[in-house]
Amino acid sequence: MSTWHEYIEDHGSAPEWPYPILYEKETVIQSDVLVVGGGVAGSHAAIAAAKQGVRVAIAETGNLKRSGSGGVGVDHWHAACTNPCSKVTPLDYTEAVMESMHGYSNGIARYITCKESWDTLLECEEMGVQIRDEDDEFKGAEFRDDETKLMFGYDYQNRHILRIWGHNLKPLLYYEMKRLGVVMCNRIVITSLLTEGGRQGARVVGATGVNMRTGEFVIFQARATIIASGGAGRLFSFAPEMTAAAAMSTMNSAGTGHAIGWNAGAELVLMEQTGPGRLSGYGYAPYSMGNAHNTYHGVSMVDSNGKEVPWVDAYGRELKTIEERFLPARDQKFHLGPGIGISMYAEPYRSSDLARDLPERIRNGEFQLPLYTDMTHLSEMERRCLFGMMIGNEGKTRIPIYDTLTKAGFDPDKDMLQAPVMAPEAYQHSNFWGGPPIPHLRSLSGGGFLVDWNLRTSLEGLYAAGTSPVFGAGCHGESHTMGRYAARKAAAYAKTCAEPVLDRKQVAAEKSRAYQPIRQSKRGAGWKELNHAIARVMQDYCGKYKNEPILQRGLSLLRDLRENEGAAAFAPNPHELGRMLECFSLITLGELVMHASLARKCSNTYLDFHRIDYPQMDPPEWAKHIPLRQEDGKIRMRELPLDFHLRAPYAPAYEENYQAANKQEVLGHA
Repeated sequence: MSTWHEYIEDHGSAPEWPYPILYEKETVIQSDVLVVGGGVAGSHAAIAAAKQGVRVAIAETGNLKRSGSGGVGVDHWHAACTNPCSKVTPLDYTEAVMESMHGYSNGIARYITCKESWDTLLECEEMGVQIRDEDDEFKGAEFRDDETKLMFGYDYQNRHILRIWGHNLKPLLYYEMKRLGVVMCNRIVITSLLTEGGRQGARVVGATGVNMRTGEFVIFQARATIIASGGAGRLFSFAPEMTAAAAMSTMNSAGTGHAIGWNAGAELVLMEQTGPGRLSGYGYAPYSMGNAHNTYHGVSMVDSNGKEVPWVDAYGRELKTIEERFLPARDQKFHLGPGIGISMYAEPYRSSDLARDLPERIRNGEFQLPLYTDMTHLSEMERRCLFGMMIGNEGKTRIPIYDTLTKAGFDPDKDMLQAPVMAPEAYQHSNFWGGPPIPHLRSLSGGGFLVDWNLRTSLEGLYAAGTSPVFGAGCHGESHTMGRYAARKAAAYAKTCAEPVLDRKQVAAEKSRAYQPIRQSKRGAGWKELNHAIARVMQDYCGKYKNEPILQRGLSLLRDLRENEGAAAFAPNPHELGRMLECFSLITLGELVMHASLARKCSNTYLDFHRIDYPQMDPPEWAKHIPLRQEDGKIRMRELPLDFHLRAPYAPAYEENYQAANKQEVLGHA
């Protein structure tokens, strides 16, 4: 089998399109529950819904066997608060997150996750995922419980974060979906949600999509729909040939779920929250470079003279031993651990880290660059766990990092990893492989659908699951757990709701829009040019610092892209048509982010949100959520207390709300 380049050399031209072209052909897929997005949240949702005895279809732009940000593996599973070794309760964890983010997170999603994360992981174990040290490789280690053989990360005392062998987790979900008879639709880009009577804000009754190989138009008719798509790795930056391998998450995500929900009239919240694009692909391959963050937590960093950088506890006090790096500090409750989708940590829950004044100490010459990760300071078991088990299972590291470095002769027992050479201020954050933060490169950071205690959105028949669709929701294990939970609710609704009826005018209008790029002149821009232009507008007009004129100009430019370059853009084949349609979703998402940024007329520390025209940080009157939706094409907004999830019509306590939402279900694991 020849490579692409060999084929071109041998034949002098690109190959013919290898699939039948079926433009205009309609395929109708009926189900009780439709899942949009086939990452770990969507796949687990499809499995959970099928177990409820309903017909399930799942649509994914990639291949369900490995798609999504979690498709290549995982080594940590967070918020497993009910595992037999945990000393942290679901309430402890949820309140810690909400306190750390000063309310700008999602108490509903966090509590649900903490209650069911361990049960969800046990389901993964039943599917074949290894979650225990079955061969006693690490017997006796501080991070292992010898009775259950579970392994823990970050906080070895409180034990609510598990280390797992998750390199094959996604294929195992795929095989389980196949076993349960889920209708799996690969290479489908979803273009819209269908609503009752074709009305914005009405009940959701399905979706439309285009097959990115054949070009056929797919109509999904469903009693209930779950949005479980990813974020938008291509919204603020687009340079796939140089950045894809360096991004921690998939850069295929185009914010489709957010866009179709917004167009259907659903409420979204915190879309103004963005963060540094540290994981956007402008750094280095994940964990390929020296650092002391996340998977590499607890390692020693030394400078070019071998001088070790101090570690400090949550309160800035220097730690004397390596063991202290993995334990709560004096007067500290527990470590939440990095990688849970929050930007700030209150001191009672913050993990230990490198000295906070490291940038200053580099400037004054105390530490000489470059810095190096020195694993030899760790115990032999800790070292083997970090570079063997964890790097061997974490997303995007098993082959490119573990295999490549090992084959090249890297030995963590004696070799060190060099950290990138950067400006001193870039060493403020210990995730050095991500590269220095670039002010105009941002990424979505916490915004998503406003949901209730059933993970139902503001639209009847529409649910959300996963850490991008659900606002303020978390990371990998949280995605699985919310998928499992939302699917139970969607399936229960599907069993009792009225038969969905499609509006043929709405379907026809969407079909015409979807095929517009294939009818254009070949002189029109391609999808890559359009995507690059979108990213440039977002960088220039929705970067870290904004004001009303900048944002209004950004909205004008995005509108121009849709109405001019976008309207004339050309797609020569079904794959590029799908990518082009994703670009229109990105434009919609960019507009949503800018509208949300205009709505918050203040600056906010916890959202990393900076309005030049409203420089006051965190004024008390702006401590609130501002949900946005569309009604007849017009932007509607309202105010919502940060603790809305504990106010009427909800109960004032987390457990009471959880029990009320699940009173007719038998939960837990036999």
